[in-house]
Amino acid sequence: MSPCVGLRKACFLLSVSAAALLLLLLPRGQPPAAPRRRPPPAAGSSRHPPQRPVSGGSAVSGTRAGSREEPADGAGGLAGSSQLVRKSRPGSAGDSGRERLELKDIFIAVKTTRKYHRSRLDLLLQTWISRAKGQTFIFTDWEDRELRLKAGDHMINTNCSAVHTRQALCCKMSVEYDKFLESGQKWFCHVDDDNYVNPRTLLRLLSAFSHSQDVYVGRPSLDHPIEAADHVQSDGSKTTVKFWFATGGAGFCISRGLALKMSPWASLGNFISTAERVRLPDDCTIGYIIEGLLEVKLLHSPLFHSHLENLQRLQGESVLQQVTLSYGDPENKHNVVSVGGVFGLQQDPTRFKSVHCLLYPDTIWCPAKKMS
Repeated sequence: MSPCVGLRKACFLLSVSAAALLLLLLPRGQPPAAPRRRPPPAAGSSRHPPQRPVSGGSAVSGTRAGSREEPADGAGGLAGSSQLVRKSRPGSAGDSGRERLELKDIFIAVKTTRKYHRSRLDLLLQTWISRAKGQTFIFTDWEDRELRLKAGDHMINTNCSAVHTRQALCCKMSVEYDKFLESGQKWFCHVDDDNYVNPRTLLRLLSAFSHSQDVYVGRPSLDHPIEAADHVQSDGSKTTVKFWFATGGAGFCISRGLALKMSPWASLGNFISTAERVRLPDDCTIGYIIEGLLEVKLLHSPLFHSHLENLQRLQGESVLQQVTLSYGDPENKHNVVSVGGVFGLQQDPTRFKSVHCLLYPDTIWCPAKKMS
């Protein structure tokens, strides 16, 4: 055997031995890594995104008025309203999943009539509307030159009747709805001319939701759903539907996504014909379309208030954390929120001026020092 062949055999054996040794040294498989444990949620935190706050310290409730979670008389939710301010502050920590909402995204419709232009609207223009002028539209039934000078094209003459009837109310709501759709804004909020709206808490409330989702939030005036005749059968019998509605006297808000779904029954005058078919006033017809036809549930919120409830139960700091406030009619003029200082009852019988000065102390007509 030649030396060259022997050398080749030696090199071959050496390379085989090296390969075998390398295979022995390589690990056959990595053991699976131990799964990472998630830290336990902090006390009071939620495992779910804050799309729909729940009752018991919240802005809205999926339960019905009159239940243990949300009393119907307006007492429930006052403690929770302070948590709303803390939890729903736009841009706060843990808020990254929320839609960033601005006041300009909200369309606020104020329903009024000729006889209340001076006695009610002037007060609203002086107080909360001054802080949300670009977002607020006044829907009335008369061309008032003085009001036109103050509100400009934000005064909408609906040409509806000034009589307080079901048909006249539905006529105005129909115009409100159509104007909102034209605006392109994200939220439609309806209030009456005896409501004080707190733009800050309204913004915080709506920031908890997405305007593209189906959201209908407000406060019922009843502790039970109402029933309406829906369809007439061929034999003459009627089918009925039960639904909740948010009272217009406390105000309510509807997301744009839901408002668009209402269009077949609400746009271009269809709202009036829908209301006529079920023979219901404006706010009830809204509830009928949303709950009865579209099957979207009303989110009950304790932060909206009308003159129908005992407003004296709203006291101190909690008054400043509500979305809407109201005051009693002339027969019940003492039914107002309990807020101290600033103005006396004679100067401020509705308490709206006092509330406004506590919220916006820099207002030019507010006293420099609040009374204790």
